[in-house]
Amino acid sequence: MADETVTEPETTTNTEAQAEAAAAQETATEAPKAAAPKPAVVAPAPAPNAYSEADVKAAEAFGRVDDNGTVFVRDGETEREVGQFPDAPKEEALSLYARRFLDLKAKLDLLESRLKSSNIKPREIDESLKTLGQEVAEPPVVGDVAGLKAQFERLKAEGESRKAAIAEARKAAVAKAVAERTKIVEKAEALAASLDDKTNWRSTADKFRSLFDQWQQHQRTTVRIDKTDADALWKRFSAARTTFNQGRRKWAQERDAEQAQAKAAKEQIIKEADELKDSTAWGETSRKFNDLMDRWKKAGRAGHNEDDALWARFREAADTFFNARQADRDQINTSERENLAKKEELLVKAEALLPVKTETEAKKAREALGAIQDEWDQIGYVPREDMRRIESRLDAVDKQIKAVEDAAWKKSDPEADARKSSFEGQLTAQLDELTAKIAAETDPKKKAALEAEKATKEQWLNAIK
Repeated sequence: MADETVTEPETTTNTEAQAEAAAAQETATEAPKAAAPKPAVVAPAPAPNAYSEADVKAAEAFGRVDDNGTVFVRDGETEREVGQFPDAPKEEALSLYARRFLDLKAKLDLLESRLKSSNIKPREIDESLKTLGQEVAEPPVVGDVAGLKAQFERLKAEGESRKAAIAEARKAAVAKAVAERTKIVEKAEALAASLDDKTNWRSTADKFRSLFDQWQQHQRTTVRIDKTDADALWKRFSAARTTFNQGRRKWAQERDAEQAQAKAAKEQIIKEADELKDSTAWGETSRKFNDLMDRWKKAGRAGHNEDDALWARFREAADTFFNARQADRDQINTSERENLAKKEELLVKAEALLPVKTETEAKKAREALGAIQDEWDQIGYVPREDMRRIESRLDAVDKQIKAVEDAAWKKSDPEADARKSSFEGQLTAQLDELTAKIAAETDPKKKAALEAEKATKEQWLNAIK
């Protein structure tokens, strides 16, 4: 698996250059770094008729025009010349300079309005106050210049207050941004510290990628934090991510080695399976295939695609053997069922020999049973589940004939008479006991066995009477 290292924002190997690049990305919302300084707040020049006649007249009250067209303004306790407008009516000259006053007043009013705005910058305040301070020092206008200057002084104080408020707000915003970015770093460090043999590397890589996306998003959408803090936080985040990448790379190398080892082991297993697949030593080869399967499970995984292909090859060899074994077993089952039918026919002949009561009948039955047993042995195997049933039936016939034979032998034994009475009593007691057991037994197979035992003992009892 390819190493999915998350690309860092830095492109140089120098630590300071990396930190500088990271800091440069932090504030997508800040002013362009190469942009020209903002101009001071300047009100657009009003149209000639933008001011009311009353405003113009109020301004004109602070000035006069002499016969030479020189325009004067009363500035506090003094009067000073502000310009000349020769060859024009006095009213027109006075109106012109009054409107210039109103233009300057509009600039101050605009700054006063801007100071209440939430997006004004300290640099804009400084530049605007600097420009307006130059314009109101000795303005070539006609109007309430003293009031204009007083308004400017008030705006200077408000500007300083506004800059202090902006600085406090920025300080709080920076502290908040540092705390938020620190949380991102702490999450990355916690992930790096939690790495172990049970780590889900793909899931953890997704988590690191998500944290990196959060980092970049935070840079773009929050206030720019101090370079020192930004560099320190980035160094911690980068170290955590490097720890993860190194751990995952080591895991990937170990996994590749384990998969190569597993592949080699499974190739060997497949080779052995191919050598066994045509064997007809069903029992021994079945055990060997079971051993191969155990080795396969212990070999580990060789990679998803590799494992599927290897398993298909092993399964093909195993199926070749087990299908052949099943075909042979099916053939044997057919033969065993045929043998069962033949032996059941022999059982009918054997059971027809009973009952026997005399020694002569027992001798003839024994000869006939011997021939049946010879033929029985030549027939071969029957299904395992039927073996005990038919063998017990044949044995019952043999036992009943043998009981008559034993009884005949005992009659010729000098000591038989001495034991006859005792034996007869024992058989009678045993028959009574068997009769009671047969009456109480509910299992058909057990009941049949008890009845066979009772029939044998009855034969013995008949033989000694």
